[in-house]
Amino acid sequence: MPDRQFSDQRLADLYDLGNAGSEDRDYYLKLPGTPPQDILDLGCGTGLLCHAYAARGHRVVGVDPSEAMLRVAQRGALANKVIWQRETAETFRSDRRFDLITMTGHAFQVLLTDTQVAAMLNRAANHLKPDGRLVFESRNPAIDWDQIWARDYEMKTQAGPVRAARRMTDTSRAPEYLSFAWDYEFHDGQITSESTLRFMTSDRIQTIAAEAGLELILLHGDWECGPFVSSVSGEMIFHFISANAKT
Repeated sequence: MPDRQFSDQRLADLYDLGNAGSEDRDYYLKLPGTPPQDILDLGCGTGLLCHAYAARGHRVVGVDPSEAMLRVAQRGALANKVIWQRETAETFRSDRRFDLITMTGHAFQVLLTDTQVAAMLNRAANHLKPDGRLVFESRNPAIDWDQIWARDYEMKTQAGPVRAARRMTDTSRAPEYLSFAWDYEFHDGQITSESTLRFMTSDRIQTIAAEAGLELILLHGDWECGPFVSSVSGEMIFHFISANAKT
């Protein structure tokens, strides 16, 4: 089930206010070819990327397991130009095939087991067109994220300011996992959302992807398309194609 940050309607309504950065969205918007392209966005959340693709004339399907996030997505001015589906990335099925499949916002990291990762990659591989591409990102596990992530900020809403603060919680788990909580302070009380993310190595992701019939063709280390350097890059942005695409 989605974390409370995504499943609680009050928190879902705030999501875009706290995630206003556009460098990752700009990166993904440059990926499709000449419209109309068929695009699938797995873990689409509030649908910002789906709306932007639709505005450029692409045929878009947005998939997310959170009913609350999809409600926000369906309020957008271009919502009727997107097909919205409440589903997980691991179980999505469609007769359609896609030129581009994306999974953004580090949604890949909510897949906590190899079984979940393999299911998502297999679903994506099965829904690519012969020349289609799967693109998603995961944070580099070599970076000390628990030190970087101490953060708090204030959001202005019509009902008054909301303060959000992130704190690390369970530090006893295996090194590739981080658990943390967001505390949201409203004028009438507090809501806490707890999360765990997995920080897989690039090699492990590529191994499971190969087993799903996917071939890595590009790996960026930042949103400016720089190369991935394992010791310093914050991001691992993967571009996969079907391993059969070249045959």
